Amino acid sequence: MRRYETPEGWTAQAYRFALDPTPAQERAFRSHAGGARKAHNTMLALVKAVLDQRTAERTYGVAESELTPTLNWSLAGLRKEWNRRKTVAAPWWGENSKEAYNTGLDALARGLDSWSMSRKGMRAGRPVGFPRFKSARARRSVRFTTGVIRVEPDRHHVRLPRVGRIKTHESTRKLRRRVEAGTARVLSATLAQDSAGRWHVAFQTIVRRGTEARCRAEDAAPVVGVDVGVKADSLLVVATPDGRELGRVPAPKPLTATQARLRALQRCAARQTGPYDHTTKTRRQPSRRWAKTQRRIGRTHARAAAVRRDVLHKATTDLAMRHQVIAVETLNVAGMRRAGGARKRGLNRALADAALAEIRRMLGYKTRWYGSTLVEADQYFPSSKMCSGCGRRKPNLTLADRGYSCDDCGLVIDRDLNAAINLARLGGTGTGSGPAASVSAGDGRGAGREAATAEVVNAAGCEASTRHNPTVGQAGTAAPKGAVA
Repeated sequence: MRRYETPEGWTAQAYRFALDPTPAQERAFRSHAGGARKAHNTMLALVKAVLDQRTAERTYGVAESELTPTLNWSLAGLRKEWNRRKTVAAPWWGENSKEAYNTGLDALARGLDSWSMSRKGMRAGRPVGFPRFKSARARRSVRFTTGVIRVEPDRHHVRLPRVGRIKTHESTRKLRRRVEAGTARVLSATLAQDSAGRWHVAFQTIVRRGTEARCRAEDAAPVVGVDVGVKADSLLVVATPDGRELGRVPAPKPLTATQARLRALQRCAARQTGPYDHTTKTRRQPSRRWAKTQRRIGRTHARAAAVRRDVLHKATTDLAMRHQVIAVETLNVAGMRRAGGARKRGLNRALADAALAEIRRMLGYKTRWYGSTLVEADQYFPSSKMCSGCGRRKPNLTLADRGYSCDDCGLVIDRDLNAAINLARLGGTGTGSGPAASVSAGDGRGAGREAATAEVVNAAGCEASTRHNPTVGQAGTAAPKGAVA
């Protein structure tokens, strides 16, 4: 199946609204999410049984042509097999929309495809394991792609298949105005529950955007570099190529601020009757007070995430609207948090609390919205180790060094400001239609590897449903229907 291609002049955008459902609607939400989990687990058990059977038959010396037939791992194949078995596996299947079961099967198809591609060496990144069964405590989510999906004209209700008309906690006027004007089209809707227990609906849309006004401030610089960090006073440091510091965004550190409350709540939960008895090593029915404490813990985490998201959205929107070219560094945040053990626990928590990769992701689509350009420096570009005065590289710079002192030219400057200036100069060479010119990384060990180029992000948006094969949407070919046993 071809990937959906966004029309020229349109861009993908999501609108997320909090809901105020009735108790009956909330039960319907949980039923739909449970149906998605049931379909996922049922078909995963079948796939696993077939693979185990084929493995056992090979040990008996059975020829490959006589092995148990493989299952079709595509979404269409899994849906066809589910329809054969749903009457026995889930006699209550008619109570929910078919989109609920399609959501679970879609997640399984993507997981199996990622595992298969990773095993063949055709998928970049870390190795992907075999899909796991979803427990009842997994995140509840359902995606609707067909049926009645719309924002009601009163701007305070939405309508979803089988669930009906749902009241929203906030006004939907932003999306409704675009729909009425014909500048937005709703593709699908995802119903999900956050850690605090509140339900949200996210409408996946395509929006027609013109050339937005940018550089509204008279003193805004056309090219800036943005360095990210975890210090309290420098989540974002913005600088120009000539060395001017335009501003700093302090890190909110919402998770750090809630650590005392979380510790108290978790100690309280440990004293209550939880779902697991450590004495008998068996599961049991948790108490209502334990469940109440877990909801309070979830609300605390949800508030920390909301504070972090609010700060990042405001900072990235301001950058995308005020500057024409924004240069950022590409950080392997997962690799930065991978090793170190207990001695690095505080740094790992600070990295997670800052959400450094989220900043680059937000700038990626907001620069397309507002007509600016995002330049991403290579992962090995020495923005912090290179002197912004003479260009020499300082290889022995550690995380504890908050200032940069050059041994050659004698420049003494703040470490984050120095990195932002280097990124801004890289962005100045990277404007245009092609990749930026190479920047020398200096001498010393790893200098050849750290000679980096900047990547100018393609401004053409692309929105699609599930992508099951890397070739889909590139050459117009369909995903293979067979699965490798």
